[in-house]
Amino acid sequence: MREVFKILIEYKEDFLIGISVTLQMTILIWVIGILMGTILGVLSSRHPKKIGIPIKFLTFFIGGVPVLVFLYWLHYPAQTILEIQVDGFTTTVFTLSVLNTFLVAEQVSSSVSSFPKEYIVSAEVCGLLPLQIIKEIQIPLIIKQILPSILFIQVVMMHSTLFGSLISVDEILRIASRVNSEVYKPVEVYTTLALFFLIISLPITGFAYYLKRKYSFIK
Repeated sequence: MREVFKILIEYKEDFLIGISVTLQMTILIWVIGILMGTILGVLSSRHPKKIGIPIKFLTFFIGGVPVLVFLYWLHYPAQTILEIQVDGFTTTVFTLSVLNTFLVAEQVSSSVSSFPKEYIVSAEVCGLLPLQIIKEIQIPLIIKQILPSILFIQVVMMHSTLFGSLISVDEILRIASRVNSEVYKPVEVYTTLALFFLIISLPITGFAYYLKRKYSFIK
């Protein structure tokens, strides 16, 4: 453990750069994916034929392609075909945001479509207006139901930012590999990397499990 702290102190500037890039990508992927996924999910549940079916097909198609292959394809062949040049950071954010969007949309669409009709009927009997039903009943219950799954997806998205190192993004894995090439202490260097992800991932995962257990009765 002493060696881990020694490496952290000696290469703190390099690690800070890697952490900063990783966090920037992660936040962008989370925000874009959750916002766009929620919108697409609601639209696909409201318009199952016009929007729902294409969304399900695209989710199925994208889910069948490994993330790394999708990333490589967008960074090399797609840019050659379109005759554009986009940096690895933007490509990684775009790739994972697209994947995140469709995964979140699937969760939202499924939850909205399967929302118990008796809840709505009971609310109408009690005299609640449609907008009140949505704001006070549907949205709170749906959020409680899907939030654990959404959190698990976001943890996977954060871990997937490591693929950015393969297209020259200076995220934390690339920095760790660079440091290891200088000090050649893989145990200490990659333990440091693991600790970074554990510090961020464990609270989110633990909170997701807590919510899942607490609201498991909601169908």
